[in-house]
Amino acid sequence: MRVAPFLPQRFRDFAQTAADLRKYNGHKLPPGPVLPAWVQTLRWAFQPIPFMEAARAQYGKVFTQRLVGFPPLIHFSDPEAIKEIFTGPPDLLFAGEANAILKPVLGSGSLLLLDGPSHLRHRRLLLPPFHGERMHAYGAAMLQVTERVMSTWPRGKVLPIMPEMRRIALDVILQTVFGAREGDAILQVRDELSDLIARASADPIFLLPAAHVRLGPLTSWARIQDQLARIDEAIFALIRSRVRDLGAHKETPGESTPPVRGDILSLLVLARDEDNQPLSEGELRDELMTLLVAGHDTVATGLSWTFYHLTQSPEVVKRAQQELDAYTTDQLPQANLPWVDAIVKESLRLTPVLPIVGRRLQEDMRLGGVDLPKGVRAAPNVYLVHRDPDIWPNPTVFTPERFLGSKPAPYLFFPFGGGVRRCIGMAFALFEMRIVLAAILKRLQVGAAPNLPIQTVRHGVALAPSNDMPIILYDR
Repeated sequence: MRVAPFLPQRFRDFAQTAADLRKYNGHKLPPGPVLPAWVQTLRWAFQPIPFMEAARAQYGKVFTQRLVGFPPLIHFSDPEAIKEIFTGPPDLLFAGEANAILKPVLGSGSLLLLDGPSHLRHRRLLLPPFHGERMHAYGAAMLQVTERVMSTWPRGKVLPIMPEMRRIALDVILQTVFGAREGDAILQVRDELSDLIARASADPIFLLPAAHVRLGPLTSWARIQDQLARIDEAIFALIRSRVRDLGAHKETPGESTPPVRGDILSLLVLARDEDNQPLSEGELRDELMTLLVAGHDTVATGLSWTFYHLTQSPEVVKRAQQELDAYTTDQLPQANLPWVDAIVKESLRLTPVLPIVGRRLQEDMRLGGVDLPKGVRAAPNVYLVHRDPDIWPNPTVFTPERFLGSKPAPYLFFPFGGGVRRCIGMAFALFEMRIVLAAILKRLQVGAAPNLPIQTVRHGVALAPSNDMPIILYDR
């Protein structure tokens, strides 16, 4: 079907997707809910967990979901099928296309949206700054930010912890990734950055590509675009300043190497591909925005869920504090903290931030014993695998011991995705969650807020605790 060329591009894309959906009707897909696509879309947006659990109970470990404006989504929760997807040929299983919903904010040059050779090039350039051994270089900054924000918290009063975790995560990124210093324009739009990330996480408009149209200066999408323009101006100013600084140093007589700066932006500015080409300004902007949005929300939401579990598990907190008491606060970045690490991982298992990851098929393929047509999206279901009783005994119980002395296979535990598309910031995020949690538990006792039951709510593509996860903190 050829969509009328006189329509605006976004409406043509939406209409073309609807036309493509009709093509799949002639191909036998795995069974799934028979509700109309618009009903499934609403349930996915507002009741994702009941939807997934009901579909799994009725249709098993593979089922088809239909969403308005998207190709059919085939959920997989069998580890062998997931292994097949994660290890399948990346030129036939595009993850970038499956993340296209993030393009308006991240940009077309984001690692999350790229596929094929472009993705491989960017990944090779971005990986070195995130090597696990480099994490300790960022530990002092993570600890400093946490201590500063923590000093502002009230004691004995209800405190919504999720906004506080966002404050910490944003400042950590501005220091360690952007290398922001006093006077940089990026710090002047800090509040707008925070607001944009919160909006991108919570506003349903981001889940509806057809709504990404500027219909007037007061519409939600227009405000988002104006905000992005101001933030982009600050990011580009920072990039150009860093390029000038590093370039000027190289031209100084007698100096052959640039000054040592530990921030990730400086390392990315200096990075070169196999053809000795750097990332362009636009590519650097998109990757910085990706690290900002993805790294900020994943860490903040993951930590908020961790505090939820700790309010229900005083014995877990007590054991963590016994482990932490063997170290001074300054020693935390280098400390051996297996119990704290286990708490973080168990929280990510029981309440993963992202419920699924996706791959869009570039040709007809057989995955998990099922023949699928070109164009559908295969979705390893993180939430269902992490709560599968065949894999995890008592899967709904918070039990950090699961992760002591053992490392589950990457097809059984994958909160950061898997295969060649596994999040490059995984080590950074885990280390940051560890430092933040350790610093807080070493100094404070955690209690539940009374009469405020916590539910899982949708925040953009993520799943977060309701009411910004209120807790009560006390000095130890």
